[in-house]
Amino acid sequence: MTRAQRVAHRVGHGLLRAVVSGSGRRFASDSHALESVQRQKLTELLGSVARAHRDPVLPEVDPRWSWEDFSAALPPTEYPYWRQPIERQRSFMEGALVGSPVMRYQPTSGSTSEIKWLPYTDLFLSQLNAAIGPWLYDLYRTYPRMRRGSHYWSVSWLPDEMRTRADAHINDDMKLLSAGRRLLASLTQSVPESVSLAPRSEDAQFATLVYLLADRHLAVLSVWSPSFLLTLFERMAEWRDELVAVLRRGDWGRRQNGLRALPCPRALHAAAILKEWDGRMAPALFMTLWPHLALVSAWDTAASAPWAQSLQALLPHADFQGKGLWATEGVVTIPWQGQTPLAYRSHVYEFEDLDSGDILPPWALEAGQEVQPLISTGAGLLRYRMSDRLRVSGHINSVPCLTFLGRNDGTDLVGEKISAVFAQTVVDALPLGEALKPVTLLAARHSGEDSSGQDSSDSGRPGYILLLESGADTLPPSLLPDIARALEAALTEQFHYRLARSLGQLGPARVVCRQDMREFYLDMCRQQGMIEGNIKIESLRHWQGTLPGVLRERATDKSRNNSEANGTCVV
Repeated sequence: MTRAQRVAHRVGHGLLRAVVSGSGRRFASDSHALESVQRQKLTELLGSVARAHRDPVLPEVDPRWSWEDFSAALPPTEYPYWRQPIERQRSFMEGALVGSPVMRYQPTSGSTSEIKWLPYTDLFLSQLNAAIGPWLYDLYRTYPRMRRGSHYWSVSWLPDEMRTRADAHINDDMKLLSAGRRLLASLTQSVPESVSLAPRSEDAQFATLVYLLADRHLAVLSVWSPSFLLTLFERMAEWRDELVAVLRRGDWGRRQNGLRALPCPRALHAAAILKEWDGRMAPALFMTLWPHLALVSAWDTAASAPWAQSLQALLPHADFQGKGLWATEGVVTIPWQGQTPLAYRSHVYEFEDLDSGDILPPWALEAGQEVQPLISTGAGLLRYRMSDRLRVSGHINSVPCLTFLGRNDGTDLVGEKISAVFAQTVVDALPLGEALKPVTLLAARHSGEDSSGQDSSDSGRPGYILLLESGADTLPPSLLPDIARALEAALTEQFHYRLARSLGQLGPARVVCRQDMREFYLDMCRQQGMIEGNIKIESLRHWQGTLPGVLRERATDKSRNNSEANGTCVV
């Protein structure tokens, strides 16, 4: 690191800490006044919505409504309710959801659904900053070593076919910051923001790796999905020779056309480390590359937990912090003093009690309740139901703290009604041992076996397929059949699944194991057009398309032998 870079980092961190300190102190002091803050947020939001030239299909909003009036007048909503008004606003500049200018439209795959577009207004971005400020304030206080080096705040990659028309709509974490905070944060960044503009996501990932490898003073790695960072690390082995050459020369080589707008760093020390590397992912490699790494931040709950543990095992010299609950539609919780309280200074929040069905204000939540959030935001979405299941784990003064349990939108192929939380509980109880990690439980319309026992790509009964990744070259012959039996037995505990099986509507639960299953699954999702950085390792996924052939194979001796030759076991 040059002297100029050291000065820039010191100045950037110092100024950014000073800027966020006020919002951090307000978050702490106002935590005693949750109800009054939330009622005031609603009054401000209703005033902005009422000033907009609303789409005529949307109901009128009265800025004088109380909290109780608002809850009684408007129904809970989901994205289909807003789709047409958003598309008319985005395509024809007709109508508006809120009286605040739209800065951009943000794409999201929603993990389990098609790509949706969300209007990011100036008001909405200010609400996000009301969550980011306290989070950064707490980060700097809790992890002081992060002040001493550069940071990587991830980009969520778009599919290649969207990149040339997305420009300002890239899911760059830096674009969540206000202009001033973004300028200050840019002084500390290891990877330039413009890397997201590469025409191909592969080139953007390659450039990201080059910048990270060249940065001996990297202090923070912040991503959303831990599987994204694990995949990026694995690409180091795939691209090792090319990375060595680029780091030695300081030019992009065969990728010059796609990356010509980016200066290419030259780092002989990193090239030498990679050249001598034996290709195995081990903590010693990352300690050598990034000796000053202070913090890794990623999702670490529900289905992300085993992958977060793998990431921590590779980077034990850094502290680890789990993310709060963020979605493209808004923020629900932030990390704060070792807990995840409601980001109560951002949006307007309500919660549906999943036992009683009652919709409650946040100040009425009690420890132990399991709830689903409804948010009303500066993007103009009102009483928007998010598909997340949370448990109230306690309070910081009057503010509830919430633990993410999983997605609440389950699967229902033939009436079996499997929830994501139930699937997570089932998978957690399976005898996987240390060598196996669950990737996801697929609910497939064609699980690969029809009622006559014939394997076909376009026929067959629906069914559930557990995807596992193996860290071992060989597994005991009985292990996967035992897991498949345990999976089927656990699913059968659910009445509707048991009924569907007895009626022959569902095929038996199956298990497919590969040594590269996580990357195989992520590639399946990419081919469906999902946004890479937003693809989550989830406990349950409804797969509507045709499954790859290897997942449709039946466990005959011939298919098992062929599959094992390719590192895949199917039962």
